[in-house]
Amino acid sequence: MKTILFWFPKMTTYFFALLFTYAAVSKILDFENFQVQIAQSPLLSAYAGTISYGVIIIELAIVILLLIQKTNRLGLYGSLSLMTAFTVYIYLILNYSDFVPCSCGGILEKMGWTEHLVFNIGCVLLAALAIACVETYSNRKIVKYGIVIGSVICICSILVLSLFYSSEYIIKKENNFTRRFLIHPVIEEKVFDLKVNSFYFAGQNDEKLYLGNVTAPLVFTTIDQNLSAINQKRIKLPRTDFPFRNLQVQTWRNYFFISDGSVPVIFKGSISKDSVKIISYRDAYFTQMAVLDSTRFALRTQSKYTQQYTLASLYLNRKPKTILYPNLLQKQVDGVFDSDGKLILSHSEKKFAYVYSYRNQYLLADSNFNLFGRFKTIDTVNQTKITVKAMEDGRHKMTVPAIKGNINSVANQNLLFVESGLMGKYEPAKSWKFNSVIDIYRIDKQEYVGSFYIKKRNDKSISDMYATDTNLFVIIGSEIVKYKFTRPIINLYKGKAENLK
Repeated sequence: MKTILFWFPKMTTYFFALLFTYAAVSKILDFENFQVQIAQSPLLSAYAGTISYGVIIIELAIVILLLIQKTNRLGLYGSLSLMTAFTVYIYLILNYSDFVPCSCGGILEKMGWTEHLVFNIGCVLLAALAIACVETYSNRKIVKYGIVIGSVICICSILVLSLFYSSEYIIKKENNFTRRFLIHPVIEEKVFDLKVNSFYFAGQNDEKLYLGNVTAPLVFTTIDQNLSAINQKRIKLPRTDFPFRNLQVQTWRNYFFISDGSVPVIFKGSISKDSVKIISYRDAYFTQMAVLDSTRFALRTQSKYTQQYTLASLYLNRKPKTILYPNLLQKQVDGVFDSDGKLILSHSEKKFAYVYSYRNQYLLADSNFNLFGRFKTIDTVNQTKITVKAMEDGRHKMTVPAIKGNINSVANQNLLFVESGLMGKYEPAKSWKFNSVIDIYRIDKQEYVGSFYIKKRNDKSISDMYATDTNLFVIIGSEIVKYKFTRPIINLYKGKAENLK
């Protein structure tokens, strides 16, 4: 019996020393990749920097303790602690994480998550038995060391649970610019060549997408969502004597709306018919318009008093028709460039968002312009970094080109998709060279939920994008690309996480 009590802990000590040496060395040899993969963990993303170094240091420290005769008992307790932490971590990954990530190096590359959970449980039992043998051989009472073993397991479990909940809060609510890339959230289904690179999305209805064209603004294009049939018609305006600069077309249900903004006129037409009429004349100048319904519009305009961007409502059946909301957009530098952004709608949520281009912020309001709140995108640019010069004629000019943090954005149901122009922590530069990155936010919970890449085509990036309940459509160069949403995004629409139980 004494022989077993002596040799079993010895063999277990050598096993853990070899295991942790291999694990630490494999992480060191591929440290950058290990750190990136820890950053993608749905449990530990917020602490990727600390944990990536800390795990290696702890593993090597345990190896040293195991190999020294006087401290190998302490090394066994360290082994029990670390293997307990790993076991709880994998259990949470499999049962409570938003998604199951790829394996993260070392032995995990050779095993699936479930197999590794079984392996870790075996290691925890092995360490506990080895400690029991050592303590029994030293004539210590089973109650005492049993309490110590139980305490170690409980403390390590609580520690990992605490890291999990605090990391989730930081990533979703107070993100420190660590992206969490979802596992295959979109699948490319089809590509259609539009022949020219001047198209943009005007809206959708049923199984059809509607496109406008910057260089041919009166050409209205309809394409089915399978990207197999395209139809074009030329819109005939009742008046053509306006000095238009940049006509844009948008749709709402079975109607289209044409406006410029530099001219205070809005046209309305039926998609299925040829009739077009003026529904608004001399009501408002604006720089952006979003259609709330057939008689109500959200506008971005410039105040004639301050020359700053402001949001406004245009309701055709109300007096006054136009009302400004000067407190919605917030000035940081000049109230123009610093407030630049994109006004977008989510009709199903009856909300609109304004996503700032040069700062990490977006605001949400309902169709009556009641502010829900101001929320952050995950980058850290909270102060617009631009230099602006006021011209003698009152215009403002940006003297130094600024990098857009938020390039494109689109909303559908409770999700906001934002194409970012800024690289986050632990992201390989090579991935950014060949891809555009899309960040996803839940506007019903005001939290970041994940990101994914859209591959560039012929070195060209996304010029516009549009989201439906099942697909993401992007225009890159002259091509329109259809991506199918998979479970990680479909379940977010339903208010569920992919793997949440």
